[in-house]
Amino acid sequence: MKKTIVSGIQPTGSINIGTYLGSIRNFVKTQVDYQDHHFFLFIADLHAITVPQEKQTLRKHIKELAAIYLACGLKKDNLSLFIQSEVKAHAEMNYLIQCFTYMGELERMTQYKDKAQKQTAGVTSSLFTYPALMAGDILLYDAEYVPVGDDQKQHLELTRDIATRMNNKLGNVFTVPKPLIPKVGARIMSLTDPTSKMSKSDPNIKSRIHLLDEENIVRKRIMSAITDSEGVIKYDRQNKPGLSNLIDMMSALTDQSPEAIAQSYQSANYKTFKEDLAEQVVNTLKPIQERYHSLINSDELDQILDDGKAFAEKIASRKIDKLHHKLGLGRKRK
Repeated sequence: MKKTIVSGIQPTGSINIGTYLGSIRNFVKTQVDYQDHHFFLFIADLHAITVPQEKQTLRKHIKELAAIYLACGLKKDNLSLFIQSEVKAHAEMNYLIQCFTYMGELERMTQYKDKAQKQTAGVTSSLFTYPALMAGDILLYDAEYVPVGDDQKQHLELTRDIATRMNNKLGNVFTVPKPLIPKVGARIMSLTDPTSKMSKSDPNIKSRIHLLDEENIVRKRIMSAITDSEGVIKYDRQNKPGLSNLIDMMSALTDQSPEAIAQSYQSANYKTFKEDLAEQVVNTLKPIQERYHSLINSDELDQILDDGKAFAEKIASRKIDKLHHKLGLGRKRK
């Protein structure tokens, strides 16, 4: 089998253009750059339920997310796209990994501390052991690389430690994964507060543009985006954060530098620039939305997910069987 790259995405809300420009486009490019690798990409629904979820909403988001990633340009050739909970080995691997994970290691996880502080209700044990689930997801498929952002580096380091520990005890069971640091995409900020990153959790819906937003909504959001009263188009992150954020968005969409964009609009007003940016965003989203709508209720999407599940199950079950043998679980087969 080819070397592998493994990644999971949580189905917890609509994807906004900040996430698209900052990470999804680069993930699609990674697939092109690493054509000699097989991609295991799963919708991490088991991860999602470490915090409370509403049943129907979760189901809706699972399928939406699969369709959106395909619509954004992921190719089927070297990809297994599947839903985490449909491959039962993930849940079993979680327990096996926990048997080699120490309490102190989990207590040090900063993401757990942050989430636990934000919880208004009781904190579940699954939120505490979440890094073991993540480690199992990666180690099931002997990932050579795992795309990671800054918030996941600590989890990958724990995964590497666990893999090394189990290899030392059980023999050569796992590939020790390496981080794949994606090229830094555009950091798009809120349209209503340019000091904060554009986020799906922002209570102000006007702060963001979703990939599936209708054209009139996209145009309204951009035209109403906060800028300043100076009226001069200049790229200055410190003194003109709102306008600079819009210039960054145009830069990411057109592959021109922010400085070049500011130069080309130096004699224009904000209204003209915003109208041009809105047109650029609409033209970028249109093919994504068309592909999404052709996929979301199609047999094609179900077939892709079924094929991804079948191949993932085949690889994952082999790893579980190998671990059972190494650990002395069950009966020894003749």
